[in-house]
Amino acid sequence: MSRAAPTLLLVTASSPGIQRVRRSRVLNFQQITMPYLAAFVPPHWTVLHVDEAVEPINLETPVDLVGITFHTPSASHVYALADRFRQRGTTVALGGPHVTLMPDEAQAHADVIFIGEAETHWPEFLAGFEAGQHRRRYCSAEPPGLAHAPMSRKDLFHRRDHTAGVLFATRGCAHRCDFCTVAVMYRSHPRQRPVADVAREYASFRGKVIILWDDNIAGDLEYARELFRALAPHRKWWSSQASIHAAGDDEFLELAARSGCKQLFIGLESISQASMNEVSKGFNRVDEYARAIERIHSHGIAVQAGIVFGFDHDTPAVFEETLDFLEAAAVQNATFNILTPFPGTRLHERLAAEGRILTRDWTKYNGRTDVVFQPRRMSPEALLAGYQYANRRFYSCASIYKRLSRSPVGLFWTLPLNLAYTLSLRYRQ
Repeated sequence: MSRAAPTLLLVTASSPGIQRVRRSRVLNFQQITMPYLAAFVPPHWTVLHVDEAVEPINLETPVDLVGITFHTPSASHVYALADRFRQRGTTVALGGPHVTLMPDEAQAHADVIFIGEAETHWPEFLAGFEAGQHRRRYCSAEPPGLAHAPMSRKDLFHRRDHTAGVLFATRGCAHRCDFCTVAVMYRSHPRQRPVADVAREYASFRGKVIILWDDNIAGDLEYARELFRALAPHRKWWSSQASIHAAGDDEFLELAARSGCKQLFIGLESISQASMNEVSKGFNRVDEYARAIERIHSHGIAVQAGIVFGFDHDTPAVFEETLDFLEAAAVQNATFNILTPFPGTRLHERLAAEGRILTRDWTKYNGRTDVVFQPRRMSPEALLAGYQYANRRFYSCASIYKRLSRSPVGLFWTLPLNLAYTLSLRYRQ
């Protein structure tokens, strides 16, 4: 039976395996889901937050309710945690991307699950929990509006990630790329918070460097331009994700730079147009990549390229060809991934129908250390080896010199970041 003032433990899950994988990424920014949901909790509740990337969970902590959010690679770890809490009589609520992708599987390990975005039903559930009357499953039929989205609980941010803070201005993406879980999670309904609310939260962080934790900050260019005008007076630096369309709007880039944008993560994915067409991302025009990167650079904004290897049109030549392009374009940073068919995506459905899924061991769905499907034009071993080659070469001293010596973006932070990746990769070998 719940006490008069319930205690809630929120967990940002990260399995030991995924923590080892992410060490090579150097920058692991504060996850915002649980500090954000904490802002909806009634003030008389006690709220604790454990971020497993920072500290382990103490299973002996006396709590009434545990809420856990997690991605696919941490699923097995989370299910074991949830089972142990439930054995002690503690109510467990599960949510996040993997629950939305695999609700029936998650339900077997939880008293309550949230499918889709949780905030629509989260306050309703908390009230029902206090009253001893709540449902076992909450499903967000319509994406929630963000007009009254609260500020996240800063006191529940625990990561030392070289930033002053994280927040979001928009959510969702209009595109439906076959391999992307965002389209499944958010149902392709981009939404925006009021610009004034975002600017107020942005200004509330005391430090200089801010991460806008958006799926696509360029999803609505008019909104983005208005937002950048509101952020500029605060004289902070920020970074976010954007689609390639951002490079086609000079006003967007100019206002972004004036407002403090130092880097944009751009999902280039592949230098093969056939591969982009294959996964419903044909709006990425490969023949325009070099010019797009040049335009972003011309405003003093660095590019972090998102690259995926393993598409059906990829041959073993793709690794060297991709690195040649990135070096010629003087890309400052890159994040390489192995194509991973997450359950619930159209990519997974297609590969499963073709009998090409090699394992459903979710711990291997991390995009870094394992190939979980049969590539069409190379072996799984060749794909993994090519991915490893790309990381080694891109963050080699020779490549760093080749790229950054021609970079129009300041070396004072792009060089240290590259060297940090170099040291991290050497440490893992």
